[in-house]
Amino acid sequence: MDAAYNPPQDPLKILHDDHELVFVDKPAGLLSVPGKGEHLADCLIERVRRVFPTVLLVHRLDRDTSGVMVFALTPLAQRHLGWQFEERTTKKAYVARLWGEMTDKAGTVDRPIMVDWPNRPKQMIHPDGRPAVTHWKVLKRGDGETRVRLSPETGRSHQLRVHMAALGHPILGDPFYAEGPARENYERLMLHAESLQVRHPDGGRSLRITSPAPF
Repeated sequence: MDAAYNPPQDPLKILHDDHELVFVDKPAGLLSVPGKGEHLADCLIERVRRVFPTVLLVHRLDRDTSGVMVFALTPLAQRHLGWQFEERTTKKAYVARLWGEMTDKAGTVDRPIMVDWPNRPKQMIHPDGRPAVTHWKVLKRGDGETRVRLSPETGRSHQLRVHMAALGHPILGDPFYAEGPARENYERLMLHAESLQVRHPDGGRSLRITSPAPF
């Protein structure tokens, strides 16, 4: 899959910026940070750096996921935002399209996740994994699929993808956790980071930035 890395060349979409931080809308298919090898050098943080030279990493989104990401512009902001993610005071909401029609209206998945070492970068549910909690709510169902809003309490790698697959409703277009038509009939992973709420490093006011799902 690395050899086929061909990220979209959409213009950088800035959602908000000020003296401490910048929010951007990451396109699906673009790495958040550089991968190993020159062919994986193109990534969101490098594109942001061309506009904001002091940019610093705070968190990541999977390559296949689109949506709202925040970057720090000062070391103080990086520490402050990093603490918020670590202490789980941020509020994150995602929109996803799932395979199959869910019967319940809402629920919570509380199942630990760890790396599936022989199949990296895949993750798996395992009792020895790190705690992972995802709340979900149905927005719409029909035509053999369900549209949900996902609110993770934790930020494990591939968490939303693993948790939805564990429910028997993998995210459409998922190259790792969906199979057959659920994977093959879609041009991208149908997962989008719709909103992110943080406290501003300068003054502590609440700041919520949104980006509507492109699907």
